[in-house]
Amino acid sequence: MSKTKKWISLIIVIIFAFIAIFLVRNQTSSGNDKNEITIGSIGSDAQIWNYIAKLPETKQKGIKIKVKNFTDGVSLNTSTAQGKIDVNAFQSYAYLAAYNKSSTKNKLGVIGTTYLEPMGIYSSQYKKISEIPDGATIAIVNNAANTARGLRLLEKAGLITLKSSFGSLSGINEIKSNPHDFKFKEIDDTTGPRVIKDNTIAAALIGNTVALEGKLNVLKDSLYHEKIDQSTKDNINILATAKKNQSNKNFKKLISLYHSKKVQKYIRDKFDGTKLEVQKPVTYLTK
Repeated sequence: MSKTKKWISLIIVIIFAFIAIFLVRNQTSSGNDKNEITIGSIGSDAQIWNYIAKLPETKQKGIKIKVKNFTDGVSLNTSTAQGKIDVNAFQSYAYLAAYNKSSTKNKLGVIGTTYLEPMGIYSSQYKKISEIPDGATIAIVNNAANTARGLRLLEKAGLITLKSSFGSLSGINEIKSNPHDFKFKEIDDTTGPRVIKDNTIAAALIGNTVALEGKLNVLKDSLYHEKIDQSTKDNINILATAKKNQSNKNFKKLISLYHSKKVQKYIRDKFDGTKLEVQKPVTYLTK
């Protein structure tokens, strides 16, 4: 081989080496610590992240946030677990646990905690819990985490009692006593504000995010609501991502942004105090 050919071969090798290094770095940047983060969210949570996306503090952290709205939590979790959405912000820890239990392949991991908001019992026909008649129909959310949460709330309101084996994913088959002979109708969790207008439904269990969408304030409009207690860890809302991305440094920056004083003031003013900040380590949820 001539000297010239050797030099050409060496140059080609060097060029390919630089290309390979560039591709690896680019892949690392986009996969592990990508600067543009797509957050999937629902309702009021999407409003919060649209606000955070526009803050100068977000740019100062070297990230750009793109918010994508969803109407269905299951499809949002699936998209997140598959890596189509980087991070999602809408669900409680119990909801995530239910998804992971039902998913045989792609799992979700927790990045950090955000807030706790009470679930409420609402009615358009009655003003007090005691007014709900025997044999009435109560609408309850049809996903495992919120079904269990709603049943616990009914127990706290003194309407039913639950078996000692009742867990965070239990259903109506775990009701021990139903002295008022209530009937239960499962509904999609986004339809609560519409369902209470149905005269055949005496009351409905509605999560606060959905209630806010229906112009309902849990502290003012519900017949009864959860007493806000940060020890009820299953009900704490979280930021979630695909399990493999749980340690992503840029994703973790979202937590510090969320808990900044400016963002917390916005949330208090915007949502009438119905979202209580919870700033706990991830181990608090899993221990």
